[in-house]
Amino acid sequence: MMPELGKYAGAVLGSYAASLGLIVVLVAWSLWRSARVRKTLAEVEARASKAAMKAKAKKHG
Repeated sequence: MMPELGKYAGAVLGSYAASLGLIVVLVAWSLWRSARVRKTLAEVEARASKAAMKAKAKKHG
């Protein structure tokens, strides 16, 4: 199934390998970054929720 690449086989296969490697790295980095941002957002939302509850308690109490 492999096409005949002749003298360029090394360059072509190397390019495919480099491209695939970069795609894997970018996907992994995106997933890692997404998890970090999600955690940070949850912390910010929790702080905002606590502050809102304190402000509401102060207003009513």
